[in-house]
Amino acid sequence: MIATTSRSVAGRLDLPALLARPYPAVMGVLNITPDSFSDGGVFIAPESALAQARRMVAEGADIIDIGAESTRPYGGSQPVTAEEELRRLAPVLSEVAALGVPVSIDSMKSDVVAWALDRGAAVANDVWGLQRDAAMARLIAERNVPVVVMHNRDSADPAIDIMAVIAAFFTRSLDIAAKAGIARENIVLDPGIGFGKTPEQSMIALARLGELRAFGLPILVGASRKRFISTVTPSQPSQRLGGSIAAHLIAAKNGANIIRAHDVAETVQALRVAAAIEGSK
Repeated sequence: MIATTSRSVAGRLDLPALLARPYPAVMGVLNITPDSFSDGGVFIAPESALAQARRMVAEGADIIDIGAESTRPYGGSQPVTAEEELRRLAPVLSEVAALGVPVSIDSMKSDVVAWALDRGAAVANDVWGLQRDAAMARLIAERNVPVVVMHNRDSADPAIDIMAVIAAFFTRSLDIAAKAGIARENIVLDPGIGFGKTPEQSMIALARLGELRAFGLPILVGASRKRFISTVTPSQPSQRLGGSIAAHLIAAKNGANIIRAHDVAETVQALRVAAAIEGSK
C-alpha cells in the first residue's frame, strides 16, 4: 500500500519519512507576487492566496511554498525590499501554516526567513543556495530547520558543463552549511531548473539528475511550467501541464524526492500512478 503523506501534526517537514516514500512529496507553489512568470497577480490578494492554499492541501500537497518576491528565472521581475515581502506575507503566512501542512518560505533574505519561521514556516527555500545572504546559513543552523539549497547563476552560459557547475556550486554551499553548523540531514538540493541555464541545460539537468545522488541528500525539482517546455512544444506557461508532468515523472525516476509544482492535483495523481505501476513489477 502506498503511504499518502509525510505531514506531521506540528507542521514540520519529516525528511526521513519523506525519503522512505515510494513516490516524491509534492510542494505546492503559492506566489503572492504581481510578477511571477506563471501566475503573477493571481493570488496576491490574501483571500485568493488562502483559498489556493486550502485547495492545494485538499489536492494532496505535502508542503506549501510561499514566495512574496518573484525570482522568475528569465528576467523581468522587480526586486523588492524585505519590508515589501513582509507586507505581502503578513496577512497570509500564519493562516496557511495553521492548515497543518509544512510551509516553506521562498526568500533569499535571511530577515524575511527569520520572520516567517517565527510565524509558522518550517522550511527555508533559498534560491541562491546559502551563497547570497551571508547571514542565511547561520540562521538556518540556529533554528535547526530544513533548507532547500538551490543552484543559481546570474546568467546562462551555453558553453559550460552544467552538471559540473551545479556540483561545484553544491560543494561550496555544503561547505558554507558545515561551517555554519547546519545539520546535514536538514539539507535538500535543488538543481534550479531554468535558473541561470539555457533550456537545453535545464533538460540536461533533468536527464542527468541521478548524478546529484552522489551527495547523499534529498533532491527537489521544480520544472513546473518552465520555459524549456516551450522550446519543445511552443506554449504559454498556463499551457504546459503536460510538459511539466513529463519532466517531473522523469525527475522522480531519476531520484527526485520532492516535486515543486503549480498544478498539485494532476502532479500528485501522476506521481502516485507511476509509483504504483513501477511497484507492480
